[in-house]
Amino acid sequence: MKNKKLLWHGRFTPWVFLLPTLVGLLVFRLIPIVWAFILSFTQWSLLGSPKFVGLVNYFEAFKTDTFIQTISNTIEFSIIYVIGSILFGLILAVLINIKLKSIAFFRALIYLPVVTSAVAVGIVWNWILGPNLGLLNSILESLNLPAPYWLGDPKLALTTVASVQVWKMAGYSMILFLAGLQGISEQTLEAAIVDGATKFQRFFKVTLPMLTPTVFFVLTVSIIDSFKNFELIYAMTKGGPQNSTNTLVYDVYLNAFVYYRVGYASSVAFVLLIFVGLLTIFNFYIKKNWAQPLE
Repeated sequence: MKNKKLLWHGRFTPWVFLLPTLVGLLVFRLIPIVWAFILSFTQWSLLGSPKFVGLVNYFEAFKTDTFIQTISNTIEFSIIYVIGSILFGLILAVLINIKLKSIAFFRALIYLPVVTSAVAVGIVWNWILGPNLGLLNSILESLNLPAPYWLGDPKLALTTVASVQVWKMAGYSMILFLAGLQGISEQTLEAAIVDGATKFQRFFKVTLPMLTPTVFFVLTVSIIDSFKNFELIYAMTKGGPQNSTNTLVYDVYLNAFVYYRVGYASSVAFVLLIFVGLLTIFNFYIKKNWAQPLE
């Protein structure tokens, strides 16, 4: 009888601990996703009752040049951010992968922008990139170099905001790459040294191939994170100038809470969801055929 009681407790105890997470997932994730999907087939201004219109919102989105530009902006922002975060994260990880007493301080210093509010980062960079009294333009003018209108030029604004996002999040990629570097066996690197490999040969022939699982993990996280750019765009450009920095996630905010087109905003949100999902699936498919486990 006692054994049966222990068996009953052992079977249900894990579910007791999982219940708060499952309830939170259901209430704050799954139900809102289903409700947003239903709203994407309606017209609703937050007042009155939603009116079912079928696929009108989706057809309207892909027929407008503004939405096509928004998709193009999103892709461009993602490419700049993903490449930048991987490249600079790896460089920083290699540079700080040394044993010094004060190295923890520098690691924390580089990681600091990651935990800093994106709105605060955007405000500070607005001051730095100001066209007249900005620090960066003041330095350029003192060197007799042209001082661009970083956030006011439609050709430069998106690249500038994406570069700020890279600066903010490079420390996160650095930590992931650092963990991967420290997981590589020192015996393998010593064997390469004995074989006469140079530093560059050791990095590109030994270190980098053994980092492929980490590279793919950082790639997946960076792709997903590249679409979460609302705070920085809101703080720096608010989608301008001339819609040049408007992305899908910011477009959802504009249509839902500025133009009060909740149904259309929900359809844009699901376009974004499908886009991110397809990219993630493709990334994991490539990983199965290329990534090598650490040995």
